[in-house]
Amino acid sequence: MDQNIKILIPRRKIAATVKKLAAEIQQDYADKNPLLIGILKGSFIFMSDLVRQINIPLEIDFIRLSSYGTKTCSSGTITLVHELPSRVQDRHVLVVEDIIDTGLTTDFLLDYLRKKGPASLKLCALTEKPSRRQTPTVIDYLGFSIPDKFVVGYGLDFSEKYRNLPDICFVEEVKP
Repeated sequence: MDQNIKILIPRRKIAATVKKLAAEIQQDYADKNPLLIGILKGSFIFMSDLVRQINIPLEIDFIRLSSYGTKTCSSGTITLVHELPSRVQDRHVLVVEDIIDTGLTTDFLLDYLRKKGPASLKLCALTEKPSRRQTPTVIDYLGFSIPDKFVVGYGLDFSEKYRNLPDICFVEEVKP
C-alpha cells in the first residue's frame, strides 16, 4: 500500500456494520420487495456485500452520476452518466451510496427518483462527512460518520485508483 494511504476504518469493522445495516433493512422491507439502486461506481462493493446479507426478495439496479471527475472535491455540477433502466413508480426504493459528502449528488438523485413516483424512497449510506454538507440530507441507514479526509478503498477511489483496497483509508497529505 502507498505510504501516504492510512487505514481509517478496518475491514472487520466495515463487515460488522454492513451486517447491522442489512438486518435493519431486511426488517423494514420484509414484505415490500424493494428495489435497491446503487450509485456507480463507488457503491458497487458496499452494495454487493449488503445484498448478500439480506434474505428477502429484492431487486437491484444501478445508476451512474458524476460530480468529481479527477478531482478530490465535488465540482458541484452533477451529470447523469448512465440512466436508470428499472421502473420506479409505486416501488419501495432504497438508494445505496458509498459516501455522502456535500449532499449535492444525493439531493440530485433523490429529486430525480421522486419525480418517478416511488411508493417510498429511502437512503442507505456507508459513510458521510457531516462537516462538508451543503444541503440537508436525511440518511435512513448510516454506517459511519467520518472526518473531512479524502477517503479511498472499499469502492471509493481517487482518479479510478484504490477502489480495490479492502479497508476504508484516507490519503495523508504530503508536506513539501
